[in-house]
Amino acid sequence: MTKNQILVYDTTLRDGTQGEQTSFSAEEKLRIAQRLDEVRFHYIEGGWPGSNPKDMRFFEMAKNVTFQNSRLTAFGSTRRPRTKPQVCPNLKALINAGTPACALVGKSWDLHVTEILKTDLEENLAMIADSIEYLKSLGKEVLFDAEHFFDGYKNNPRYTVKVVKAALDAGADIIVLCDTNGGSMPYEIAGIVKKISSYLPMEKTGIHTHNDCGLAIANTLVAVCEGVKMVQGTINGFGERCGNADLISVVANLQLKMGKNCLPAEAIKQLTSLSHYVSDVANVPPLNSRPFVGRSAFAHKGGVHVSAVVKNSLAYEHIQPELVGNNRRVLVSDLAGKSNIEYKAKELGINLAKDETTIKKIVQEVKNMEDKGFQFDSADGSLSVLMKKAIGQFVEPFTLESFNVVTSRSEEKPCLSQATIKISVDGEEELTAAEGNGPVNALDHALRKALTKFYPQIKDMHLVDFKVRTLEGSEGTAASVRVLLDSTDGEDIWSTTGVSENIIEASWQALVDSIEYKLSKDKRNGKQIST
Repeated sequence: MTKNQILVYDTTLRDGTQGEQTSFSAEEKLRIAQRLDEVRFHYIEGGWPGSNPKDMRFFEMAKNVTFQNSRLTAFGSTRRPRTKPQVCPNLKALINAGTPACALVGKSWDLHVTEILKTDLEENLAMIADSIEYLKSLGKEVLFDAEHFFDGYKNNPRYTVKVVKAALDAGADIIVLCDTNGGSMPYEIAGIVKKISSYLPMEKTGIHTHNDCGLAIANTLVAVCEGVKMVQGTINGFGERCGNADLISVVANLQLKMGKNCLPAEAIKQLTSLSHYVSDVANVPPLNSRPFVGRSAFAHKGGVHVSAVVKNSLAYEHIQPELVGNNRRVLVSDLAGKSNIEYKAKELGINLAKDETTIKKIVQEVKNMEDKGFQFDSADGSLSVLMKKAIGQFVEPFTLESFNVVTSRSEEKPCLSQATIKISVDGEEELTAAEGNGPVNALDHALRKALTKFYPQIKDMHLVDFKVRTLEGSEGTAASVRVLLDSTDGEDIWSTTGVSENIIEASWQALVDSIEYKLSKDKRNGKQIST
């Protein structure tokens, strides 16, 4: 290990799953483990094989997988009090997992030893030493997690030092200092690590922090500054209570800000896709404001900011977004200026030809519509349609003649909606009807059914998300609402918006924009538009 090398230990599949609303099947855990291996994480903690059948099944499946870059690690506790390690079920499960490395958790706070574990302090030291020696005798790499290390040190430093010394003398390869309750301050972490360095070689230490004070990342970084060589955490900070240290931000800060060598540069460029991948598998929406990899991490809305970023991105960006696989986004809203519109038009493939009059017209139209409740920073599809209409590059693909939506419910059956719609394309009328599980769903089905005759490619698109927000809660059910639709055709995803006091009308606006954007996009890309 080089002087600047920091080992990255991921516990998403174990500690990360202890958070609310985060759960993975054994198959999903294996997929994530393989993805982490591709990104070259040094250690992947797969779970606790002695705690549940799912983790046991994961380790069985993992035996048939070759990990090219990562050491798969099984997690478990030290032997039980007054039990020989050879017959302890905890250690047997670790051995049966068949991993090259094992992580053992042991108590380092005397309060936990006497009040939680209900044993004496000397027996706890023996449990730690016996367990490590036994696993080492079987050729395992052993990492010892000193649970509650920082709380223990603050309350009884003499005993906590005895714990880590016992682990070190027993042959532990890495001793991980854990802020299990997440309550320590960065200056406490730094001070204690500095003190413990006289007892413990820093090249054999790791740091494991929780985010109960919002300081997990900071506490991890200060520990590294004091010489710790392994960082533990989870992807996206998943974990119990307020979560663990987010390895995405930890690794990005260490490598891009602090000059520490964690992963190859090409792996750092995969941090954004890795973050989103784990969110998708966990079925947890990605956090837009997540540092480095969030959708909003390099998004610019204010006109002054955009004008500056266009000239020099360093003006409002602390790194180049491409370094972590992210990208710059310019948003258009009532705060937009000429620079926003010019940048966004270029991004959307619209040629404004530096026409000052047209650009000012678009800026003013955006501001007026945002004042009514529209939101274009999250609706590029609607913005594209608005721009093209402003410069005369847009031809209406159809005309609405009328639509009618009816929702009915009986005692035996749930609500069912029916939509009837009449449109015309180049003077030819089409009347059709469709059902849906709600009025917007039925209207969407009816509109696309009517248009497919004229535009067959409409069959390729469908809605992937539908959001409604009340704009002025004091008006109650008479308040205006904003609808945001996400649509896809299998190649791209785009968002459109509508605003009205009537939710059906707002949804209609967003539906029309979505289809108009799709047809306009196909025309720009040279695809067939009509039969």
